[in-house]
Amino acid sequence: MNIKYFDNSATTRVKEEVLEEMFPYLSLEYGNPSSIYGLGRKAKRAIEHARERVASLLNCRPNEIIFTSCGSESDNMALKGMAFLQKANKTGKNHLITSCIEHPAILNSCHSLEQQGFEVTYLDVDEQGFVNIDSLINSITEKTFLISVMFANNEIGTIQPIKDIAKIAKAHNIVLHTDAVQAVR
Repeated sequence: MNIKYFDNSATTRVKEEVLEEMFPYLSLEYGNPSSIYGLGRKAKRAIEHARERVASLLNCRPNEIIFTSCGSESDNMALKGMAFLQKANKTGKNHLITSCIEHPAILNSCHSLEQQGFEVTYLDVDEQGFVNIDSLINSITEKTFLISVMFANNEIGTIQPIKDIAKIAKAHNIVLHTDAVQAVR
């Protein structure tokens, strides 16, 4: 059967190089990395080595790398973690900004946070899918603690001006989160 697959932006076949790299941990060295037996210690070393490699690629420290099961889990942890941190630290900040074309993991997290008393601004985009920078700036309040804008949209391919958005966030002392899953090459 000749299959034409058009959903690579959502799920892509694992590259042979990745499959070869992962094969030992999927078949022979599958130990629990939190355990103390030999197989587990090997798995732990492999995870820490992977953490160092990813940190090197991203120019950060290994302890800044957190592995999750998927992008959606990462998005949830980032948004809700930042929001609950504001609440726990009683900062008085309860506003976050995102765009209306984010991945459902972001939009669902925002809807959930709204039900818990947080305020969310959903920025519209233009006909090409770009966030309007002026609208972003005008949406910032003294209660804004987070801006979350997807780097590369998984459906329409728009690549947002993240450097510009980062400068705005930094100038206002606001944390920037970007779902960059589709941007990694």
